[in-house]
Amino acid sequence: MPRRLADPAIRLDRSDPTPLTTQLASELRTAMTTGVLRPSERLPSSRSLAAQLGVSRTVVTDAYQQLYAEGWLEGRHGSGTFVAAHEPLAPRTTPVPRNGPPSPEDHPTREQVRGKGRVDLRPGAPWVHDHDRAALRRAWRHAAEHVPDSVPDPRGRPRLRELLAEHLRRARGIRVGSENLIVTRGTGNGLDLVAALLGPGTRAGVEDPGYGRARSILAARGAHIVPCPVDRDGLRTDELPDDLGLVYTTPAHQYPLGGRLPVPRRERLLTWAARTGALVVEDDYDAEFRYDVAPLPALYGLDQARVVLLGTLSKTLDPDLGIGWIVADPDLVDRLATVRADLSDRTSGPVQAATELLLERGDLDRHLRRMRREYARRRALLVEHLGAHLTGDTAGLHVLLPLPEKAVAPVIEAATAEGILVEDTSRTSHAEPRVHGLVIGYGATPRPDLRRACEVLALAVRRHTESPGR
Repeated sequence: MPRRLADPAIRLDRSDPTPLTTQLASELRTAMTTGVLRPSERLPSSRSLAAQLGVSRTVVTDAYQQLYAEGWLEGRHGSGTFVAAHEPLAPRTTPVPRNGPPSPEDHPTREQVRGKGRVDLRPGAPWVHDHDRAALRRAWRHAAEHVPDSVPDPRGRPRLRELLAEHLRRARGIRVGSENLIVTRGTGNGLDLVAALLGPGTRAGVEDPGYGRARSILAARGAHIVPCPVDRDGLRTDELPDDLGLVYTTPAHQYPLGGRLPVPRRERLLTWAARTGALVVEDDYDAEFRYDVAPLPALYGLDQARVVLLGTLSKTLDPDLGIGWIVADPDLVDRLATVRADLSDRTSGPVQAATELLLERGDLDRHLRRMRREYARRRALLVEHLGAHLTGDTAGLHVLLPLPEKAVAPVIEAATAEGILVEDTSRTSHAEPRVHGLVIGYGATPRPDLRRACEVLALAVRRHTESPGR
């Protein structure tokens, strides 16, 4: 049968910075993958399609050449251009969440929020605008002199491991050497390596409510997630089941409730781990920022055989830096390093070199002292306006604003109307939320904006939680 001449509907946007050739190739590719253009159909000649679209012939010929190279088109000189044989993709369906279809406004990026002039109080971001720029430039110049290693050590650069060991001795009172350390890209990378070592099927206890990303990382490695209840002091160690292979905990500043795991519970946790053989993964979350008393010693310092400590410089310096660590028994470090090498996972050499200089010159310590003072001022603003309602305000870069369940949506709606983006506790729970309220991050918000946001939230909380007669 003769092959019919296809006449595809194509839209090119001249206001789009994307080159017209790229746009045309994309439009044709989409038409072929969705079945609008079918195998063996003949496309218009380059001259004809260029006239139809009002573009130069070169735009069309270059797009055709790209699709020839990708295998989408075929033909012989003088006989025309045809759609090559392929299987059209089946229509994709998007599962609809319980609360309705997803919206681009549900989880905008922080850049999108800033671009619209809104105040972003979602947790998880530090203040990155008061760095010592001279120190950073010096560090990156040092990194530029980094000589690449053809076979990078999966543990990280030896000098950086030595410096991080010294940093942990000063900041967390942990006596470790470089043999106890692996340099990672952050706590998520460290947890992923631990999960990869333990393998699929591991029963992994995770605080509930707790850090949702930890659940996701462990589940992605095939772990069976076991929710473990917490209260205002942290993990309920008396309710831990005996069949866990791992328990993930944030004892320095529990996320999101903000509790600090008391010494008796720490001792019970380590006794439980020794009895069951489980591994305790300690995320040293927010340990650097404490506003009432000195932080308790890390769990790792109490039992180096049973505890793996995860840490990061993302909150201290910059999330883009991508430097963290695993601290563990040397034998476990060796096993983790083997797993990491097998996964071809590594931390950027130049980034490690830059971090070395920041540690060697004391720039990191100076920055940490400066940011403790700055975050304490921001925390004071929250306490001034919302102090009667807050929990977990003695450390870290977030607080919890507990609310009656029925008040959560109206308070969020009132805040959104004033251009303030907040996050509720639903993403911290394994299933239905056990705690209701807002998780407020104050690390990345300028103080004037934070003050205004606090005033708006305080008014909304009073309006939606106090009885009419009061």
